[in-house]
Amino acid sequence: MKQATPISDAAVSFVAATPSRKHSPEVLDAAKMCLVDWFGVALGANQEPAAQAVRRVAQSWGPVGKAHILCGPAVAPSAAALANGTMAHCMDYDDTHMDGGGHISAPTWAVTLALTEELGKNEEQALAAFIAGFEMSARLGAGGFGRKLQFKGFHPSSIFGRYAAATSASVLLGLDRAQIANALGVAGTTAGGLNASFGTMSKPFHLGKAALDGLLAAQLAGEGFVASTHILDAPGGLSGTLIQDGSAKIQMPEFSDGLSLLRNAYKPYACCKATHACVDAARKLSAEVKPEQIERVVLGASPMTLAVAAKPDPQTPLEGKFSVAYCAALGLAGYPAVEGDFSDLRLRDPALRALIAKSQVAEQPGTELTEGFVQVHTTDGRTLRADIPLALGNPGNPMSWTGMERKFAGLVEPVLGKQAQWLFETLRRFEQPGTLAKVIGMVTQDKG
Repeated sequence: MKQATPISDAAVSFVAATPSRKHSPEVLDAAKMCLVDWFGVALGANQEPAAQAVRRVAQSWGPVGKAHILCGPAVAPSAAALANGTMAHCMDYDDTHMDGGGHISAPTWAVTLALTEELGKNEEQALAAFIAGFEMSARLGAGGFGRKLQFKGFHPSSIFGRYAAATSASVLLGLDRAQIANALGVAGTTAGGLNASFGTMSKPFHLGKAALDGLLAAQLAGEGFVASTHILDAPGGLSGTLIQDGSAKIQMPEFSDGLSLLRNAYKPYACCKATHACVDAARKLSAEVKPEQIERVVLGASPMTLAVAAKPDPQTPLEGKFSVAYCAALGLAGYPAVEGDFSDLRLRDPALRALIAKSQVAEQPGTELTEGFVQVHTTDGRTLRADIPLALGNPGNPMSWTGMERKFAGLVEPVLGKQAQWLFETLRRFEQPGTLAKVIGMVTQDKG
């Protein structure tokens, strides 16, 4: 008796229908904001050690394609997807989906742009493929499944990123229904990524590898590779294997024409999303108290924050991004918590180390990672507190295009100088034919 596969069937039908799908102006605008953010954080990571190491390996595979590595040459699309997907997450500054899908844009745009170049597709096709991939990842991670994976020690971005990348690649490669099913099967069986890697170069590599594996899954399927096509449904499939106590599982996805993009969140701070509420609160208090006046700090944080971002004594800038105590100390000291604040020099600042030592993280059961508080006890007996019910950058308290422009400029101007403004404005009009070629000429070794 053939096993029923309603989730897998719905996923395949959704991917197959992409060429006929129409998207609202709001969804297209959200997709372009993802693109602008993606280019900003990826170019800003140009000199990051993890980006350079992965880029060197990817380039060593040889120039056998038309897809470009950012700040690098044309290579095979698989190499570009790996390098660019890693770069986009190197600073942990990229977007995050609120329903549990994780950092979706990093692998999805990496694959989409690589194949768009390789296959000569246009900007409209690229946007449609990206939106489909984003929607796939967001819907599979919804319903509590993605959040539960995180608590169990798995990196949802890595797992769902493969499905997003495979979806986008399947669309651009023009796979049929049977091939799409096999591509999603390969994506599922290669899923992985452990939270224990957070604070190391392996975390951004999760996203580059997700991009590579998703693209490979679609390419294999296009060549007749046959995989298990019931991984999303089987008791021993993806959810049953990763969450063996059955406390969460993949729900029947409610696919839409990209509405998941309207639930996306953008980072004003270059650190783990789970620290942002405390950074907001700390920055609010910084106008009322000086670091030397602080005797004790209490950080009210979500259970997720304690699970993934509570390193008590960070020793490297990467570890600092996953230390709510360090991130809050930056805010209390008046720093904006942008990429430059996650450096060895800043991390060794005696005033910041003193604040970390004075900080206690207090778990707040039942709260979301988007909320938190900072309570400061001063040497003269005062108690100051700032509560953040919803951190900046989230739906309900969103980052505007003006805010995104400031973020983009801060990341890209050190790389491109005054041309950063041109790039921002051009990416905002990405749907115009010929835009990608102009952009690639600006941000790769082929630039004139």
